[in-house]
Amino acid sequence: MINKVGQFSKVSLKQFKIDMKSTFGEKYSDEEIEIMYDKIQLPKRATERSSGYDIRTPVEFDLHAGEEFKFPTGIRVKIDSGWWLMCMPRSGSGMKQRVRLANTIGNVDEDYFDADNEGHIFVKVTKDTSARNIFSVGAGDAVCQAVFVPYGITYDDEASGIRTGGMGSTGK
Repeated sequence: MINKVGQFSKVSLKQFKIDMKSTFGEKYSDEEIEIMYDKIQLPKRATERSSGYDIRTPVEFDLHAGEEFKFPTGIRVKIDSGWWLMCMPRSGSGMKQRVRLANTIGNVDEDYFDADNEGHIFVKVTKDTSARNIFSVGAGDAVCQAVFVPYGITYDDEASGIRTGGMGSTGK
């Protein structure tokens, strides 16, 4: 039996606009951002036995050797206690295009859902400097995949902090 441990949803349009503007400045108008928001697809598995949920980009971009690109996905995920969401490159992107996540493996903790930014998941990809082809991505294309993974804690664990921010916020 497969465990059902999470649920994807969109962040609010307000949060998506905030994060698009903070990421891209004035590159996109409010109307363009609203159209992108309406087209956001929640992550889905491609087949019945796939473990990974495809995460798609709302914007198009080209990535050349040595470049990186960061984008807000427009999604968040509610995760049951004892689980986390591991994000990694799609197999074809990594093998054929030499595209990686900038942080190697993304870690979405269960308490990120309640962060100040609504738990908005961002993705930052980078292209290996030895890969001379261009990685062209269209809006709505799958860029990475995410898998729900169980975790454990030590018997004497006494963590009591409460998350308010995103990446790097708990190590301060």
